[in-house]
Amino acid sequence: MKIIVIDGQGGKMGKAVIEQLKKQRPELEIIAVGTNSIATSAMIKAGADAAATGENPVLVNSREADIIIGPIGIVMANSLLGEITPAMAVAIGSSPAYKILIPVNRCRHFIVGCTEQPLSFYIKEVIEKVDELLSVS
Repeated sequence: MKIIVIDGQGGKMGKAVIEQLKKQRPELEIIAVGTNSIATSAMIKAGADAAATGENPVLVNSREADIIIGPIGIVMANSLLGEITPAMAVAIGSSPAYKILIPVNRCRHFIVGCTEQPLSFYIKEVIEKVDELLSVS
């Protein structure tokens, strides 16, 4: 099972996801892909097994992923203050991977039906969904 965590900005969300996944399921191989080196570094410190930075790693790893986890902006061109290129958004959105997207009502998006919750609430839901998916396969 190839799990990819994609994050940008400071990598806080990706870092939290990786920390919790590794805590719950230390055997999982998790690949971190940051849109910038700061995000990548944060996810490496959280325990990612491998990491890369930039557009090409997003394109390559999205093709091969079983699960992609990240903020909802990773499927919207020019989001994360411009860190998500149109090519990245298309690659992630077109990937056959199961996508677990964390709702973030910032950067000029509002996801109707999603209530504002602390990041820890969303991370808990991500971990529960990964557990559910791994139990099925």
